[in-house]
Amino acid sequence: MIPWSSQSCESSDCGQESNLQHYQPNSSPSLILNTQHQCIATLKSPNAYISSMVLSGKFFFTGSSDNEICLWCRDLFSSELGQESPVYNMCAPGKGAVKCLLVSSDKIFSAHQDHKIRVWRIDMDETENAKFSHLVTLPKLSDRAMKFLVPKNHVEIRRHKKATWVHHVDSVSSLALSNDESLMYSVSWDRTIKIWRTNDFKCLESISKAHDDAINAIVITIDGCVYTGSADKKIKVWKKHSEETKHCLVATLNGHSFGINALALSTDESQLYSGHSDGAIVVWGRSNYSNMVVSGALLGHRKSILCLAVANDLLCSGSADKTVKIWRPLEGLYSCLVSLEGHNGPVKCLAVTNDHHKPKDSVSSYLIYSGSLDYEMKVWQVVVPNF
Repeated sequence: MIPWSSQSCESSDCGQESNLQHYQPNSSPSLILNTQHQCIATLKSPNAYISSMVLSGKFFFTGSSDNEICLWCRDLFSSELGQESPVYNMCAPGKGAVKCLLVSSDKIFSAHQDHKIRVWRIDMDETENAKFSHLVTLPKLSDRAMKFLVPKNHVEIRRHKKATWVHHVDSVSSLALSNDESLMYSVSWDRTIKIWRTNDFKCLESISKAHDDAINAIVITIDGCVYTGSADKKIKVWKKHSEETKHCLVATLNGHSFGINALALSTDESQLYSGHSDGAIVVWGRSNYSNMVVSGALLGHRKSILCLAVANDLLCSGSADKTVKIWRPLEGLYSCLVSLEGHNGPVKCLAVTNDHHKPKDSVSSYLIYSGSLDYEMKVWQVVVPNF
């Protein structure tokens, strides 16, 4: 088990509003001044950094650069007891970082740098002690064997090298679930998108050369619209028009000057956020999947955007400039409420949720979890006034 230590620390004020490209920044100094924030815990690891995280009810999961997956109890971070170690941790097979985590009912999907996707069962006893058990590694052995025996299932992945189409051949960078959780989507630096059936873990479809460079992010809307962001400076939009058809490209969002590292959808899915290598967050207004309009760009980070997370009307962004910024729209324009400073390395992953331990009518409280390449995970409490 990795030893962890816990401590509290304070963060510094942002004191600035967003510079919204093509629009004047929103003037709401009272909103910024009345936003309160503090770091309530810092968890340190001597051996690995947190490379991915996901919330699930009263728990959350983290994946690390040394291939370890940990389960934490969220309530302990909000109590005086603190939390110095995970509730449960487990070292996955293979080598490299856990690039992405995804929770579906009693299962957790993990995407790995070793090109694999692993599926785990989460078992809870009456005392809520947790245990992981490995179910399957994707692609399944039966899938691999059947495809290997048929020559037409082999595709060229680079010059003079072939693999079956069910295989990812580079780091699996991101995962997403369909609204009914019947399908799981994976994207990879190998430039492909693969679609998996979650009841038997069969690979149903592979979109080869979906982008011209590594695919870094994927998000899916309730109606099944799939957005992928890539280092090729493009966002592509995919749609499956019926149960019998395969996914097809319906739109390409061009005009970016830098690669895309992260994507997120607003809670009502009316807006798409894309985080770029130049430190900008582009805001897209969605009228339908083939008609995306740029609303503006949130400019405040000095280096690449590495991760985005959304809760209610808050947008959180983590950057290689070592900060987490909190953005909020007011009458269509965005303000940067606060910049959370305290990490000594790039912020690699984020998760955000409502803090139900501090309910008030006049304010909303949020807990923000940030993992950094400084081998620390911080838990922040941000309290913002309600409109």
